[in-house]
Amino acid sequence: MSEQPRKWYVVKAIAGKEKKAKEYIENEMSHGDLFGYVSQVLIPTEKVFSVRNGKRVSKDRTLFPGYVLIEASLEGETAHIIKNIPNVIDFLSSKEGKPVPLQEFEVKRILGQVDEMLESEEELLEPFIIGETVKIIDGPFNNFSGTIDEINNEKKKLTVVVKIFGRRTPVELSFVQVVK
Repeated sequence: MSEQPRKWYVVKAIAGKEKKAKEYIENEMSHGDLFGYVSQVLIPTEKVFSVRNGKRVSKDRTLFPGYVLIEASLEGETAHIIKNIPNVIDFLSSKEGKPVPLQEFEVKRILGQVDEMLESEEELLEPFIIGETVKIIDGPFNNFSGTIDEINNEKKKLTVVVKIFGRRTPVELSFVQVVK
């Protein structure tokens, strides 16, 4: 069992295989050679959404494709074992090839960013532009088209001007109630 303090390290993984690499590392953590040396494995992601075919589609997007963060004590053969896990390429390291731990402020920024993403609502993949024409897909003005007059990113609301009985009327809508 490790007595050394654990630090955060960046492990390079095959792009698109970060989740598989994480699973293999966690498997080794629970009942393998890494038991007691690695405490956490993390793939920083953010939740994003877009509207397709009138439906809101939400998905997780990896913040750092090709990288996995691990909190570990790299004593003995631990670094060698991690490097030999399937889908893992190597550690982010110095010129000498020695794994370099992340600095405290970097870890706080990354973990803070991850926590922030969990707390906040999803981010829009395709931002709206003032003057753009949108179609309303939800609410009492369903199937109406109008132009964007105002955008409030904090509240995730739009003011869309629609023509009702020949008059221009501003309507406040949520981002998910309209499509481009």
